[in-house]
Amino acid sequence: MRHLIRTGLASLFLLAAATTARAQEITVFAAASLTDAMTQVAQSYATATGDTLQLSFASSSTLARQIAAGAPADLYISANQKWMTWLADQDLIAANSRHDLLANALVLIAPADSNLAPITINSQTDLTKLIGDEDRIAVGDPDHVPAGIYARQALENLGQWDAIEPRLARADNVRAALALVERGEAPLGIVYATDAAIATDVKIIATFPENSHPAITYPVAITTGQANPAAVKLLAWLLGDDAGTIFAEYGFNRPATSPKTQ
Repeated sequence: MRHLIRTGLASLFLLAAATTARAQEITVFAAASLTDAMTQVAQSYATATGDTLQLSFASSSTLARQIAAGAPADLYISANQKWMTWLADQDLIAANSRHDLLANALVLIAPADSNLAPITINSQTDLTKLIGDEDRIAVGDPDHVPAGIYARQALENLGQWDAIEPRLARADNVRAALALVERGEAPLGIVYATDAAIATDVKIIATFPENSHPAITYPVAITTGQANPAAVKLLAWLLGDDAGTIFAEYGFNRPATSPKTQ
């Protein structure tokens, strides 16, 4: 894998000028579900290199649109392929810099004090029977938030979307959906496994079958015009073992497939 990463980044290093000794400031736009992990990554990276990461977290769609509107991001980490491809289609992603960075899972959560027991989700599961007549299931907005898009795909594949769609509490991002369940404002929520792992006031009721939705992968790329030495160095570090250890501590896995470049 290290060989593939070195090969994929080689052209970027050729384009970049020699790195100076002066500490650099690098702006990273990252999906909201990466808030805790990337905050730790930034601290470790600053200690290791002296470079400072300026982090901006929001839904992947919001960040992609900001980049398209001219926001000065050096690196972008999306929670799905759709929004990275959307930027690539507009030539806003640097050539050969796109890689699949992380993998995640989709889970059903409830408040920690809920009397709901763990269940197995399949095509026979009726989630509406787990909530009251006036209750809602918290989820990132399926129209644009990656976690919500994955949730919709899973529910459609399980034949439940039509019944559940009117019962959703649509949040601006996955962390907002998590907060609704943490505060007890929603009896159920659909979030990433990593979000549930960092929350103290929720519990996992079930994990959605892997085959019910596309693989949850987080692509990373340098934005067009920002393939400078500092950004290239950070990208290589994110794909390496030091960052991988930190991501693993927050429940993220590396993708099963080789890194994707574009």
